[in-house]
Amino acid sequence: MNEKAVPSPSAAVIPPSDGTPGNFVEDIVRADVESGKNGGRVMTRFPPEPNGYLHIGHAKSICLNFGLAQKFGGKCNLRYDDTNPETEDPEFVASIERDVRWLGFDWDDRKYFASDYFGKLYEFAVQLVQAGKAYVDDRDVETIRATRGDYYQPGEESPFRNRSVAENLERFEKMRRGEYPDGSCVLRAKIDMASADVKLRDPVMYRIRRAHHHRTGDAWCIYPMYDWAHGQSDAIEGVTHSVCTLEFVNHRPLYHWYLDALALPCHPVQIEFARLAVTFMLLSKRKLQELVEGGHVAGWDDPRMPTLAGMRRRGFTPEAIRAFCERIGVSTRDSLVDVSLLEHALREHLNATSPRVMAVLSPLKVVLDNFPEDRVD
Repeated sequence: MNEKAVPSPSAAVIPPSDGTPGNFVEDIVRADVESGKNGGRVMTRFPPEPNGYLHIGHAKSICLNFGLAQKFGGKCNLRYDDTNPETEDPEFVASIERDVRWLGFDWDDRKYFASDYFGKLYEFAVQLVQAGKAYVDDRDVETIRATRGDYYQPGEESPFRNRSVAENLERFEKMRRGEYPDGSCVLRAKIDMASADVKLRDPVMYRIRRAHHHRTGDAWCIYPMYDWAHGQSDAIEGVTHSVCTLEFVNHRPLYHWYLDALALPCHPVQIEFARLAVTFMLLSKRKLQELVEGGHVAGWDDPRMPTLAGMRRRGFTPEAIRAFCERIGVSTRDSLVDVSLLEHALREHLNATSPRVMAVLSPLKVVLDNFPEDRVD
């Protein structure tokens, strides 16, 4: 599929009928519902990677995805993106569930993992190989990256790009069985090495990585890349609107290419919004991890941390955080929100809900005595 033909989520919008302020994502979903797209059905998902605790930035995505489902009578799945076993831990899975519930949302029985679909994703990859749309490249990732080109020059085709379907199937099966060492080869989609979109220049779909997975153990030694696993997982679950942050906007053509190449019955649409940035708050999970591992804080739930667990210990309420996320809105432009707005949301909620008690903690004894009748001043 030509990247210029990728469907855009910028459909004609329909304002809320009740006159309440919405946002551009709501408008797109509302237009789809009222036009009968997907049978009027709405399903979103919150897809965290279980490699750390959630922070205040994730709260915006949680409120948006679960809020959309609530507003349009749909459903929101909780799906863990557990495709990178070396960084994932069951502790993080448990902490994510605590935080989502604390914020006031629930996924009912719809808790999924990308690892639930490892077998299906492998079958999908075989389908692309059989269709001549994927091949095994016997070069390491560094070499592949160096020959991908840039915005000024096209990439170089791999010498293994035109192998036969039969040979690619055989080599991919050997990758699956663990007959090749880590990093020796990868499975790549066969798209266009001269594409103006660098991400469409034969992206990597699978890499060999012998790492123990927190759910599948040692059953797999090849793991799917995020771009390959994400869209197909959405389609398997019947997601209608895949809402993600703005850095994935240039992933959208590849997201749709995979879905079109497989001709899956469910074709979600990807919509991007600007992630949350707050003054004086560090919202990088990688840097927060450095603080934890370096012993600079007492843990992910240290009250000084901008994690939801840390903010909970500091006295923030879920109502205040939800109100803050509603107030800052949703847009496609990166912006910096003043931390005073977050603190104001907390003060507003505590002012309306906190009980007031007056007490004398250090009483002072006072004796009142009448003046003598014969005393004249």
